[in-house]
Amino acid sequence: MIGRGDRTTDGLGVEETGTGHWVAKAEGVMAGLPIAQRVFQLLNGNIVFNPIIKEGTKVKVGEVLATLDGPLDGLLTGERVALNLAMRLSGIATMTRQYTEIIADLPTQLVDTRKTTPGLRILEKYAIQVGGAKNHRMGLDDGVMIKDNHIKAAGSIQRAIQSIRKTIPYPLTIEVETTTFDEVKEALKYGADIIMLDNMNLELMKESVTYIRRENKQIKIEASGNITLDNLRQVALTGVDYISSSAPITRSTWLDLSMRID
Repeated sequence: MIGRGDRTTDGLGVEETGTGHWVAKAEGVMAGLPIAQRVFQLLNGNIVFNPIIKEGTKVKVGEVLATLDGPLDGLLTGERVALNLAMRLSGIATMTRQYTEIIADLPTQLVDTRKTTPGLRILEKYAIQVGGAKNHRMGLDDGVMIKDNHIKAAGSIQRAIQSIRKTIPYPLTIEVETTTFDEVKEALKYGADIIMLDNMNLELMKESVTYIRRENKQIKIEASGNITLDNLRQVALTGVDYISSSAPITRSTWLDLSMRID
């Protein structure tokens, strides 16, 4: 946050131009270079931010990621804001890549959730894509997801689906969160487009997938809840189309980066 001004840089009174280098201090997947570039452009249009690597590249410790040329005061003032954003997004992309590599040879796709940092959803979901996964809903208006509290409010899965189906535009799909085999059968019976298997053990998940595929091959199936690097592949092998996880956003650590001024 710059607030009322960069007291330190302003106090130096530097008017010279200079060159800076972004350097990786840890191994990971780089994300956020275009965002950092925009930060410096907004601070001073004379700053030139030159990425040396491509977005989504795996980087090593000590690798130079980008060079910056321009007024020193702008480089110094924008340093932390730009680095913070890139470090956060790179951490998400790094963990996402770890997840997607585990199931890269399978048809199941990894998707994110709406568990994002307030104000940073667009950027964090962008980092998910850089890491190789897909975005789920951006907001509540992108699609219908009937969760446990919606079912309680409506009285049943049947009532929830039938009521919502009357109000939504034609292209929107209805996804229903299920936790039991009876809920799976009810969601299927009353026309859910996507069925989420939430917090199910592997045996129940396999049984549910087999049943859904037998009854309607067009239905998409999503698994969610307590997805980890250790169980991800087992869940994918049940035959689900999607696995949703908040972990790459909520549990990832920042990728350590720094800027060095020549």
